[in-house]
Amino acid sequence: MDPWKSISGLSQEECRASQSKKLHTFLNQYIYPFSPHYRALFDKHKINPKKIKTISDLKHIPFTSKADFVESDPKDFVLQPDADKIKKAWPLPKISQMAFQKIFRGEKYLQHNLSKEFRPVFMTFTTGTTNKPVPFFYSNYDIKNLETSGARLLGLFDVDQNQKFVNMFPYAPHLAFWQVVLGGFASCNLILSTGGGKVMGTDGNIAAIEKMRPTLILGVPSYVYHVLRTAKERGINMDYMKKIVLGASKVTTAFKIKLAQLLESMGARDVSVFGTYGFTESRAAWGECPTALDISSGYHLYSDKEIFEVIDPKTGEVKGEGEDGELVYTSLDSRASSVIRYRTGDFVKGGIVFGECPHCKRITLRISSDITRLSDVKGLNLSKVKGSLVNLGNFAAIFSELDLIEEWQIELRKKNNDAFDMDELVMYVCAKDNCVEEELRNEIVKVMSLATEVSPNEIIFVSMKEMVARLEIETANKEKRIIDNRPKA
Repeated sequence: MDPWKSISGLSQEECRASQSKKLHTFLNQYIYPFSPHYRALFDKHKINPKKIKTISDLKHIPFTSKADFVESDPKDFVLQPDADKIKKAWPLPKISQMAFQKIFRGEKYLQHNLSKEFRPVFMTFTTGTTNKPVPFFYSNYDIKNLETSGARLLGLFDVDQNQKFVNMFPYAPHLAFWQVVLGGFASCNLILSTGGGKVMGTDGNIAAIEKMRPTLILGVPSYVYHVLRTAKERGINMDYMKKIVLGASKVTTAFKIKLAQLLESMGARDVSVFGTYGFTESRAAWGECPTALDISSGYHLYSDKEIFEVIDPKTGEVKGEGEDGELVYTSLDSRASSVIRYRTGDFVKGGIVFGECPHCKRITLRISSDITRLSDVKGLNLSKVKGSLVNLGNFAAIFSELDLIEEWQIELRKKNNDAFDMDELVMYVCAKDNCVEEELRNEIVKVMSLATEVSPNEIIFVSMKEMVARLEIETANKEKRIIDNRPKA
């Protein structure tokens, strides 16, 4: 039975004590003896894993970054036990248990159990937006953990076994699709996984929704909105829809409201929209609990499975509860690919808090949902545009609040396509039918200037068909919302 309910009632002191104990055990019985990468790292820095006894001791371990995966063999992060390593690392009771298994069940039974725990049998990949895609391996043990986190998410969303889902995440070796699939297996819900636009196309997804009449849809924000908008244009009723779960992109309050209003115009009532947070290296996802559309509960964490820290991205100093900073992840219960003090590159405003959630009443750790994926924006979302440092990720929030905009795309380019000339920012807009283009153009310039201190060089109005093609909504794993076409000097 999943212990999350009992864990979600621990005091802060009990939670930290439990995590510290798990950390000490995990480092000494799994990471240091079995991980080629971390054994070399600890030896290089003369770190004795036996002295890492509490969460605060993590500061003595160097960070792991995306660059480490690119520069190393990914298999160096995979736990690789053998008989000698196990005898040296594991306590006598565990060794004795293995000996009894060998005596009474045989060598093959023992080896099969070890293979189920450690041997990689599945992999997903990072999306490769900043570096080449990196594989992360799962053993059967890790797949069970993925099932557990998926079931916890559905419990958090207040979903019962009688509800049917349509999973529109792209069919790919990426976390989001498989988190939903395995979570559905664990929770015994009926889920149709359409594979998104690449596999069944928009027509196929709409037909599947009409036939299945699900209460819940899961997918990438832009594609879910595209499918539902197209369904509305065809006059389809969706009064059975109750919940939308979104992942792989940041979900703003304005977008949640926009999506709920769209469904309400199709007959749905009291629609809940949930955001989720996850990354390939964690092999898990976290979610929000039910709230009003204009409120986020934050992402509820699994204190028995991981430790999150928030650090100053420049100095590496660990920040206090509720303080802004970069998220750092440490696994407490993984096999195959395992990471310690992994810098996510994601900046969170509001940090991590502990206590009773005012909405679902769970007592747990929660991450603020105000997260900027710095890992996706190096040299793109944070860019020198006209001499100003601009967070292009803010545009999603800006344009979600402009009701007359259906879809948009930003293109960065150089004047005359000359790498040494001035930057240019071009915005492509698909507007609603009742839009007066000149009025919307003026409003876009106004809100962009206020929010980012830059304004577009050109605003180009395009049809929905052209915009869907530009964004690659139906074909890409993530929409191409911001394109940097500036030639390199």
